[in-house]
Amino acid sequence: MTVHSPVTASLPFIQLDTGRSRTAPCHAADRGRPPRRLRGLFAACLSLALLGGEATAQEGGRADPPLSPSQQYGALFVDVQMARLFPDSKTFADAVARRAPADILRDYEAQRSRPGFSLKAFVQENFTLPPEPATPPGDGGRNQRPPIDKHITELWAALARPAVPRPDPGGSLLPLPAPYVVPGGRFREIYYWDSYFTMLGLLQDGRRDLAQGLVDNFASQIDSWGHVPNGARSYYLSRSQPPFFHRMVGLLGRADEESDTPAAADQRAQSYARYLGQLKREHAFWMDGADRLAPGQAHRRVVVMPDGAVLNRYWDDRATPRDESYREDVETAAASPRPKDEVYRDLRAGAESGWDYSSRWFADGRTLATIQTTSLIPVDLNSLMYGLETAISEGCRWARDAACTRHYRTLALRRHAAIDRYLWDGERGFYVDYQWRSGQRQVALTAATVLPLFVGIASRPQADGVARAVQGQLMRPYGLATTRVDSGQQWDAPNGWSPLQWMAISGLRQNGHAPLARELATRWMQSVDRVYRDTGKLMEKYDVEAQRPGGGGEYPGQDGFGWTNGVMARLLALYPDALRSSRDRGSSPQRAGCRATPAARGQDETAAAACD
Repeated sequence: MTVHSPVTASLPFIQLDTGRSRTAPCHAADRGRPPRRLRGLFAACLSLALLGGEATAQEGGRADPPLSPSQQYGALFVDVQMARLFPDSKTFADAVARRAPADILRDYEAQRSRPGFSLKAFVQENFTLPPEPATPPGDGGRNQRPPIDKHITELWAALARPAVPRPDPGGSLLPLPAPYVVPGGRFREIYYWDSYFTMLGLLQDGRRDLAQGLVDNFASQIDSWGHVPNGARSYYLSRSQPPFFHRMVGLLGRADEESDTPAAADQRAQSYARYLGQLKREHAFWMDGADRLAPGQAHRRVVVMPDGAVLNRYWDDRATPRDESYREDVETAAASPRPKDEVYRDLRAGAESGWDYSSRWFADGRTLATIQTTSLIPVDLNSLMYGLETAISEGCRWARDAACTRHYRTLALRRHAAIDRYLWDGERGFYVDYQWRSGQRQVALTAATVLPLFVGIASRPQADGVARAVQGQLMRPYGLATTRVDSGQQWDAPNGWSPLQWMAISGLRQNGHAPLARELATRWMQSVDRVYRDTGKLMEKYDVEAQRPGGGGEYPGQDGFGWTNGVMARLLALYPDALRSSRDRGSSPQRAGCRATPAARGQDETAAAACD
């Protein structure tokens, strides 16, 4: 396997938040032109921008990363995506060329202006399109479906894929040295943060082989690219996703993450030590440029606050439409008065967050065109970075490197203090994001508020405040709502997502709110089970107000589904009675999980309020 350097490891330091973008002249030139001329001009500008953007990646003799489809095919790629040739923009981004790209582009230029030329026929002749998403193994009907736990166990084989040591050079897939698990549906490749939640179920069901493969694949990606890409496609290389690699490594050491015994801590530390090089390299990726910034400045994923504290934001190293959502991004940018490259960057950064998209990122709290992801310091990202720094410190402790232990422990402690200073809203009693350009905390409450509990940095009063906010403002009849805003985006109300349910449940359990955690888990589990019994499917997301699959966003609902399966399998082990109670005659889903004794419920006032 060819080993590549990070896409932007050698980028020179640039103050990215001031001055003009290198692609601004192109964007200024295309304003007001008719659509056909816009496409041609945009393709030319795109080629120039990409050539300029990639030139720095060759400095210092580092190897080039593979080109994305938009970089390889230029005007052809733009024309296909803007013509809506496929309902899903990801289809062409995942296509595999039947012959050399240079030959395809030469013939395209020669044929495109001829009378009767068919763009669709040209694509079908020169590319192999990805197959339609396979339907997970089903059954003969509602009355013949196996219990959900058995179905999840059977699904692992359907979602597993063999190693890809040498991908087809005509496609966008990246090499992976070990077998892996895909989410399902249109998501045909491995994804970063999804895989942690998938691992919960793999380990619960005894599939340590697949869990080990996921970790080894991500370690290989860090060695190859300097970070874990969003997904295993060339068009994802310019960004990552929430940094969960250390949590996956910890799971290999000790699947029961909540155990805080000395023996459990040592098991996790030993696992961290095994992957210490990759953990440090991932940390360096997220912290690139931190040592060259003055207070109030930002570079890539790092922001230095006015008091010198260093926190992180989401980012993407490209400022063009996403290959997998090309037309959608062009249309969003056209609806914004801002420079297009700024909108593209914020859209891409929103994709790095995993919350693509949510009113959480919108300046007006409603409209995608006002997206401002790079202007926000997210509480979830910085909580996970605290976890990464702590994991490295623990790995260094196991390796008996005292200086390393102290260094990363100091970084974690400083980050903890900065999270308390900037991201804790003492007046309202929960964690929020921070708009670093305006110097103001965000107003919106989102499910990301549970992350400090999940990573173990919330004090008891802080945990109590978050528990009250969860129970009083985010809990719905069938689980935890992502936000309180119904914007039509998929990471907003009324949708709930398995990763957010798990982190809330785990965080509450660790911080003295076990009854409330059980209440939340039971509501969610009963909804997932009900939809499965009705449809035979496990979905990517769910409507927590109506006990049905979730909606909204850029694509139809997907089934499969890796992280739903993983979280559900783990919850079934933690709460084996939850589904039995939901099937009792006359059981109310709003009151499910309220069968604990009054004494047990009395340990948590918010849980008691939910049940009384």
